[in-house]
Amino acid sequence: MKTIYLAGGCFWGTQKFLAQFKGVSSTEVGYANGNTENPTYQEVCKGSGHAETVKVIFDETLLPLENLLGFYFQAIDPTSVNKQGEDTGVQYRTGIYYEDASLADGVNAFLENKRQELASQGKALAVESGVLKQFFTAEEYHQDYLDKNPTGYCHLRPELFEIAQKYQV
Repeated sequence: MKTIYLAGGCFWGTQKFLAQFKGVSSTEVGYANGNTENPTYQEVCKGSGHAETVKVIFDETLLPLENLLGFYFQAIDPTSVNKQGEDTGVQYRTGIYYEDASLADGVNAFLENKRQELASQGKALAVESGVLKQFFTAEEYHQDYLDKNPTGYCHLRPELFEIAQKYQV
């Protein structure tokens, strides 16, 4: 099993989106790479510097890293700085973080391909990446929020939640 941390705007929808894929064994929402220890949601919203992030534990034999990152890119605007959907602020930045150095080459190669693809369109990649500095689990009411609150806010297009039905390894 491998662990990767994906920041993709509001973590409610990002978690539900990523949890749908065969090969993802668990997800957890939290706050990554900020300026304080153990922030609350209110502190994150007030500028603690953390990104709303989803910790994803996955089986690379069932869901290769490149495929997982490809799905992630379907759920984000990789050119937007500190904004996804209607959500704005540093906590809504996009990022790919890892603790396991064995993921670095795959992440970097994937991002370089995306960087070149976007550059050919006159756009710049705005997804940060690198070693995870810190991750703090979010409050319980944020975990699996859209499962608990099916009519809750989500910035992702509804059809994204059906992608896994079409995905075959």
